[in-house]
Amino acid sequence: MALTRDDYHGILHTLGPPGQALPREPESFWQRLLEARAGAFQRVDARADTLIEEADPRTASDLLPDWERVTALPDPCVTGEQTLNARRDGVVRVLTTTGGASRPYFKGLAADLGYDIEIEDYLAHTVGSDVSEPIRGIDWRWAWTVRAPSDTVEYFAVNSGVNEPLASWGNERLECVISRLAPAHSLVLFAYGEDENGG
Repeated sequence: MALTRDDYHGILHTLGPPGQALPREPESFWQRLLEARAGAFQRVDARADTLIEEADPRTASDLLPDWERVTALPDPCVTGEQTLNARRDGVVRVLTTTGGASRPYFKGLAADLGYDIEIEDYLAHTVGSDVSEPIRGIDWRWAWTVRAPSDTVEYFAVNSGVNEPLASWGNERLECVISRLAPAHSLVLFAYGEDENGG
């Protein structure tokens, strides 16, 4: 907890040597000078207290650009302005994500971006395949489909800035991020507003 101006004035007053050259009367020039210096110390102390919040990217504001520089953000998939919360979430995601190539990893990644998706894998048709299954060539084993709603809406958060939009929508970011992070040997397809049976 930061010390107050009065706390610093008392400390400076106590540190001064006794004598007539440094008067103790509140209206003296010396005491007014100590009061002014106490204000400067109090401001520095209060600012140091805010650095505790800035050290955590989840609460950073002033140092958020530095966090973004360290994590190579903004993401190349981001177009237009981002909300303060989206910027913070991006930094936290880069710092905490371990990567992966599984369904849960990509579903979790999409959820962090604000998308609710399902993932469909494919198998190549073989002699033992069910006759009701579509006939797919061997290359289909590397394909997978991300199924998402036709429109995903991101709403205004309680701690968003006053100049931020009440809602935004679109799926371009989902496609960009997943395509960039998908395993290099795979082919990712995107389908919107469809169920798993293509309806």
